Amino acid sequence: MTVELTTLAAIVAMAAATVLTRLSGLLLLRYLNFSARSRRALDAIPPAVLMAVVAPTALATGPAESAACLVTALAAFRFPMLAAVALGVATVALLRFLGL
Repeated sequence: MTVELTTLAAIVAMAAATVLTRLSGLLLLRYLNFSARSRRALDAIPPAVLMAVVAPTALATGPAESAACLVTALAAFRFPMLAAVALGVATVALLRFLGL
């Protein structure tokens, strides 16, 4: 397998942009003080992004995927994001295994 130099440069540049964006956000948030209301708004962003990713799947696929999306959405209120996604993946895998 060979990789062209321009392709490798593009991959490295995208990785660097991703890392710098994430690190700059963390560093910026460390030095800013937010009100309680602003903090709650920032805490609501990850579940909102998850729902934006999950909603098209729930509406455009079969019953197993729709049920898994519902499980993911409900789990997101109670568990950390990774656990909610893992429950959704496990649900769709189980339902597909059962033939749904």
